[in-house]
Amino acid sequence: MRYVAPTSIEEAISVLVADGSAQVYAGATDFIPQLRMGRPEPDLAVDVKRIDRLVGLRQEEDRWVIGAATPSVRLGEEAALVAELPGLVESANLIGSDQIQSRASLGGNLCNASPAADSVPAMVVNNGRAVIAGPDGMRTIPVSSVVISPGRTSLGRGEFLVELEFDRPPPRTSDAYLRFIPRTEMDIAVVGVGVRLSLDEAGRCEDVSVALGAVAPTVVSVPSAGEILIGNALSEDALSQVAEEASAACNPIDDKRGTKAYRRQVAGVLTVRALKIAAARIGSQPR
Repeated sequence: MRYVAPTSIEEAISVLVADGSAQVYAGATDFIPQLRMGRPEPDLAVDVKRIDRLVGLRQEEDRWVIGAATPSVRLGEEAALVAELPGLVESANLIGSDQIQSRASLGGNLCNASPAADSVPAMVVNNGRAVIAGPDGMRTIPVSSVVISPGRTSLGRGEFLVELEFDRPPPRTSDAYLRFIPRTEMDIAVVGVGVRLSLDEAGRCEDVSVALGAVAPTVVSVPSAGEILIGNALSEDALSQVAEEASAACNPIDDKRGTKAYRRQVAGVLTVRALKIAAARIGSQPR
């Protein structure tokens, strides 16, 4: 296996186009363990962490732009990002240990295409966009369109993820991410739930997004949550209905971490808890 570390987007594209078997990685926090577990080695390993644009984090007038290889720990150090997108940051800060977070990234977590990836539900509810570079130029697609099945993405030959974009949230809007794992930390999610919520001054829901991880081959959105909540307060009855819809949206498997029935139940419970956290965060925002 050969190793290259391009320092520009153009160089990376050239390398990837020349070798169709090349494997892109950033922090290698998934890449190395997968090789050790017996996954076939690619002929060429392409380390993109030396490309400046991929390791940046910036706040623009109307959006946040996060380089695909920016270490997760960097997100938690950006106070303004934590204030505006706390759920996104907390999902990134659940990826592995402190040491892992100094290498792991949102882009790597997304492109590894694990059904249980912690940050993907949080990115989906925040309408994240993926900026992709390739031989035909740059293109931007929804984060929800990147992963097509476990371990597979929609990126073509010569393409790789450059940045992730998130619009800055409007007033009285917040998000939250919760997961359930068998241990207290450093484990794979049995269920992960990302939510984003907007409330008016009277506490009625103006907008809501719910996305579930680890309960299907790819992240599952729950659009019926909006049908129940928009225009209404977050009453226990309404939240109970949303929990039922979240459970029904699941298409899980039985494995050593949990049964299908257990995952469905947990998905509903975590959805309600996450919505309450997001609502509390809105309530604590300055008016």
